[in-house]
Amino acid sequence: MIRISLFKVVGSPLCIAAGDGQKVFERVVSALTADKKISISFHNVTTLTSAFLNAAIGQLYGKFDEDVIRTLLRVENAEQDDLALLK
Repeated sequence: MIRISLFKVVGSPLCIAAGDGQKVFERVVSALTADKKISISFHNVTTLTSAFLNAAIGQLYGKFDEDVIRTLLRVENAEQDDLALLK
């Protein structure tokens, strides 16, 4: 399983910019295209915006079937309000 730390990719606890979300998206697309399971860690993330999540995760639904995303993508260490924003 491939683990992606949002904190490490962004380099900050602030996951707010769509450009940073794009960096995450590119890593996730690479793993999903290779049919690999992926886990996205929200550990150490203090601020999260819908713009970031739309770029990082939302775009996946334009490239992959929902079943593929649900099967291969996992979320770790997310707070309840972050999960609500993600949905």
